[in-house]
Amino acid sequence: MSIQGQAKKSSHVKVATASLIGTAIEWYDFFLYGTAAALIFNKLFFPTFDPWIGTLLAFATYALGFVARPLGGVVFGHYGDTIGRKTMLYLTLAIMGVATAVIGLLPTYATLGAWAAILLVVCRLVQGFGLGGEWGGAVLMAVEHAPEDRRGFYGSWPQLGAPLGLVLGTLVFSIFSATMSDAQFLAWGWRLPFLFSIVLVIVGLWIRFTLAESPEFQKVKDAKQEATMPIIDAIRMYPKNILLAMGARFAENGFFYIYATFVLAYATQALGMNRQAILNGVLIAAAIETFTIPAYGALSDRLGRRPVYVFGAVFSALMSFPLFMLLGTKNPQLAWIAIVLGLAVGHAAMYGPQASFFSELFGTKVRYSGVSLGYNLASIFAGALSPLIATSLMAAYKPETWPISVYMIVLAVITVVSVYFASETRERPATGKLAAPA
Repeated sequence: MSIQGQAKKSSHVKVATASLIGTAIEWYDFFLYGTAAALIFNKLFFPTFDPWIGTLLAFATYALGFVARPLGGVVFGHYGDTIGRKTMLYLTLAIMGVATAVIGLLPTYATLGAWAAILLVVCRLVQGFGLGGEWGGAVLMAVEHAPEDRRGFYGSWPQLGAPLGLVLGTLVFSIFSATMSDAQFLAWGWRLPFLFSIVLVIVGLWIRFTLAESPEFQKVKDAKQEATMPIIDAIRMYPKNILLAMGARFAENGFFYIYATFVLAYATQALGMNRQAILNGVLIAAAIETFTIPAYGALSDRLGRRPVYVFGAVFSALMSFPLFMLLGTKNPQLAWIAIVLGLAVGHAAMYGPQASFFSELFGTKVRYSGVSLGYNLASIFAGALSPLIATSLMAAYKPETWPISVYMIVLAVITVVSVYFASETRERPATGKLAAPA
């Protein structure tokens, strides 16, 4: 390999790594809330309700973070397409870190009554706003720096931020939970994982300051061809692609939060399983997914984005009934198998090629806005609602779980249909306008 080739490889590896680290920190902040919502927020912020109703309310505040994400996507997408990808990555990381640290300082219901829950909701909305702008910038930096024949692989690196953030958040939560009594943890120990976010954000900001701007966007900027209203242009030029990207996310996003949050509440409250045992299962699955996500991303460079994505959705649908059968045994090892298969196989097959797939659906001038709209709008109807809907179905039909399985299959069908009607994007050249308008 020539010196110039080595320099280019070093550059896109560095960018992909930096995108991964920053994204992992932001997902740590976001997932930490989900773990707390599943296990303790019902006791701290909604203690006057029945446990299942308290959990339902906790998941409702969790869902509000997703509602704020499209707004963050619109705002940061606009400036990411007019000012640049890099600057937005600083802002989104700082916003997420501050909101997470404030959650660690909030008074609970015992101190402030209903106002405690209101403040919790405000912090969650700020979290969602920051994360809504994060994903688009991180994946575009990786995809737009990558070689044309490796966009699936390098685009999957910032996707690793989700399972790594989940691992880190679950691990930190588990350590504090396991080393304290329940009384200590509920009194003050739960705050420490949220405050730890301050350290991670400082590290992430330092790493992101070393990045160069996306070369594709830089070409647009040098030619002074930036879109004046990229959000409007994205909707006008790519309405079909935005809708298909939304539909493609339903199974990926919905299934992930069922496995990562609802399963925690179901296993501990409905089945009486040990909290740490289920946390360990999620931890193992997310750790394995850090290997399977890039593997599926690389596979999409060979086979195409669509076949790999569809496989993930179909496999996830097939796991919807076995999931509850394995959990119902109350055997921790069998529960781990169910969670690992759901996350490390089904979810990873969709999440691995997703960054390159969605990026290739839009032209450079409006790409940040386009991917942010498709990605974040879907999260309202998929990830935000899936734990909430699953918990509602559990409360309405308990001890039956088949309605939840049917709901999961519906999510998968929406994704399969959407990917079927989307164009294969693997062969499109990265010339600054990857996609033709739909």
